[in-house]
Amino acid sequence: MYKIVSRLLIYGDMPENCILMQLADIIRKMDEKSQTKEELVTRVFTQMKHLLQVATDYGFDKNLWHNYLTFILITSENPFSITCEKVGANEGSVNYFAKGDFKAFKELFDYDFSRLEDYLGVDCFSRISSYRAIGKKELMYNKNVSEKVQALSEKLELATDENEFFDAVTGFYKDFGVGMFGLNKAFRIISGEKGEVRFHAINNMDTVMLDDLIGYEIQKKKLVDNTRAFVEGKKANNVLLFGDSGTGKSTSVKAIVNAFYPQGLRMIEIYKHQFEDLSAVIAQIKNRNYKFIIYMDDLSFEEFEIEYKFLKAVIEGGVETRPDNILIYATSNRRHLIKENWSDRDDITVENGMHKSDTMEEKLSLVNRFGVTISFSKPSQKEYFHIVIELARRSGITEEQMSDAQLTAEANRWELSHGGISGRTAQQFVNYLLGKI
Repeated sequence: MYKIVSRLLIYGDMPENCILMQLADIIRKMDEKSQTKEELVTRVFTQMKHLLQVATDYGFDKNLWHNYLTFILITSENPFSITCEKVGANEGSVNYFAKGDFKAFKELFDYDFSRLEDYLGVDCFSRISSYRAIGKKELMYNKNVSEKVQALSEKLELATDENEFFDAVTGFYKDFGVGMFGLNKAFRIISGEKGEVRFHAINNMDTVMLDDLIGYEIQKKKLVDNTRAFVEGKKANNVLLFGDSGTGKSTSVKAIVNAFYPQGLRMIEIYKHQFEDLSAVIAQIKNRNYKFIIYMDDLSFEEFEIEYKFLKAVIEGGVETRPDNILIYATSNRRHLIKENWSDRDDITVENGMHKSDTMEEKLSLVNRFGVTISFSKPSQKEYFHIVIELARRSGITEEQMSDAQLTAEANRWELSHGGISGRTAQQFVNYLLGKI
């Protein structure tokens, strides 16, 4: 195996402590007789434990060794894979080297571990070739990644040579992309040293769709129309969704990402204290073949907070133009985002020589930088009752269990002591009923 791994060129830049590199070294030490059997068994079991952990994290099944090698291929961000993500496998000299790597991966797929097993007296590799995973809830692993890895793994198992391997892998890059952006819908960022940022995939994102949000048809249409234009490469605007709490603003954004994920839409959630990292985030995603929504939930600023200046610079007016593959979607309970004081409206010169009306104008200009503003207002009582009934029926509560009249009567009592009328209150009420019935 170590001779096969040493031939990897494009995909050869792997950390020494990864499973593949460690197994290759174990086999080399076995051939050289430079480690005892006991030491090699310990190392094999350590790597097997790591492989089982990866399989658990991503819900792998059947042939875990093939799943793992496939996972390496579709998460390896290198110049070749990123180019294929953008334009597919066009003719070029690099394809010769890529096929050399794929020939090596084909040999790794077909690698016979029986010699290692016989030498060490273990059978763990035979066990993982027909592994049956324990069923688990989707929230415990990334189902989206799992399905894609296993589908490509089965296709690569059937490949007869490096040419078919090449076609399958590059086709995957073109269809789904490569690395974490190709496999995941949504991300958070982790700030590092020296202005660096790392992306962390959100594995258990809510699978809500727009049809799950009852009412607000005009608001949903505005959001869909803007997002569709964006993913189709047409001009689109940044969006501010504002209004009463619990009315579905955040739900609508999540639903939009779920709806347009197959067309290459991804979401990066960023918090207010991370706004100074916005430029670093944009620098890392501006050349990728995806459309990114930078999502800011519950956005608002107190008068003493200055993070909004970073946001203003990114949205419009900075030295570098915002890339065409990035939009900003924000939700807020405030129409104007930044808290105003009555003193802001008093046009009296302040200590730094700036008029207070200028201060207010600077604050209000942030909202004007969102080309689309969508208002989500509190539903009327009639609309609230309609939401309750629809949610209840969709959740399986039948009329025999509770009539419409009973539902509205109970819902009315519920909202009086649970935060007032809103879609969120309606959902909480239905959850309460499902717990009782």
